[in-house]
Parts: sequence; C-alpha cells; structure tokens
Amino acid sequence: MRAERGLVLALDTTDLARTRFVAGAVRGEVDAIKVGWPLVLASGIDIVEELARSSYVLCDFKVADIPNTNRLIVEQAVARGASGVIAHGFPGEDSVRACVEAARTADVFVVAEMSHPGGEEFTSRHAEEIARLAVRAGAAGIIAPATRPERIAALRGILGSRLILSPGVGAQGGTATDAIHMGADAVIVGRSIYEAADPAKAAAALASEVARARRGR
Repeated sequence: MRAERGLVLALDTTDLARTRFVAGAVRGEVDAIKVGWPLVLASGIDIVEELARSSYVLCDFKVADIPNTNRLIVEQAVARGASGVIAHGFPGEDSVRACVEAARTADVFVVAEMSHPGGEEFTSRHAEEIARLAVRAGAAGIIAPATRPERIAALRGILGSRLILSPGVGAQGGTATDAIHMGADAVIVGRSIYEAADPAKAAAALASEVARARRGR
C-alpha cells in the first residue's frame, strides 16, 4: 500500500447502493477501501472484485486460524482482487507467515492492538510481541489504535519502515492528528465518512488533516 493520502476508508456498509455511491465519491481522497464481514455478508464476495477494479481493497477478514486455513482464506481474498488482507497475530508466527506466503505480492497487516476499550484487556498487553512477530513473518505492517496514540509511538520503533494503519478516528474518539503525530502512516475511518451527508467532503477534510499533521511532525 502506498499511503499517499494517509487515509483508508472502512466501508462497513450493508446497503449495496450506498456502498457503490460512497466508494465512487471518495475514490480520489483515500489510499484504500477496507472491506470487512458486514459488507461481504450483505453483498457477497463479488463486492471485493467489483471494488478492486478501481481501488486498493484491503480485506479486513481478521484471519485467525491454523496456518492451512489462513492460507486458504488469503488465497481466496487475493484471487478476488484484494491487494491486502488483515490478520490477527495471536494464533502465532506460523499462522501469520502462512498469510504472508499465500498473499504473494499482496500486503498482510497484522492486528497488534485493537482500538475499542476492550483492546486494553488483552491485545494491549502483547502488542509489542505481536509487532515483532509481524516483522519476523514479513508482514507489510500492523494495525494500532488511534484511540490510544501513545501506543502507536511505542510500536513505531519496532516496525522500522513498515506501515502502521490506525483505526478509531472519529466515532471511536481518536483523531487523525494525534495518530499521525505519534507515527501512524495512515488512519482508518469508517462512520465519519460513509454516514456523512457528503462523503467526499468528509474524506477530503480528513485527508487535509493528515497532510497538516504530517507537516507538523
């Protein structure tokens, strides 16, 4: 992924018409569209292939199984046109490595720490270990919370030049400015964009905020 705008849209919509409208409206303002289970279960797996014709699609399938099952999931996502896949790190290095190998030239991002309050119960305690695991396995980067930007700073040194994508901006209370200042390469934003009356305007405003934060680092 080339984090030029520093913004990833989490398209957690379940209405196909709205999905298509929002994806088309924000195309020039985001680096990628993150597709998760809500959209795939509502619209079918073909939505990945449809969106991938004009956008970088990051399949947020939170892959978290034994190596062989992980391999099968990633292979199917990539075959449908996904340019990236999100996996969990807690199943272990062999499971993450299976994702990376199955992805071939596509990117694998590993969840180091989740952005909701419950993320502090378990993932926060092991985030540094998971980040190191992601590096060893050859992942493109990690997911770290914009809701706790100090955690991004703690993980940045482990990642080197690998990417940090940070969810939790907007509806969950995090800010793009704080996440970028602390070392995130891009923020992941959902409801603040796809529920906006003008999604393109909302995305452009967030991309501008990221640009200002980058200049201020």
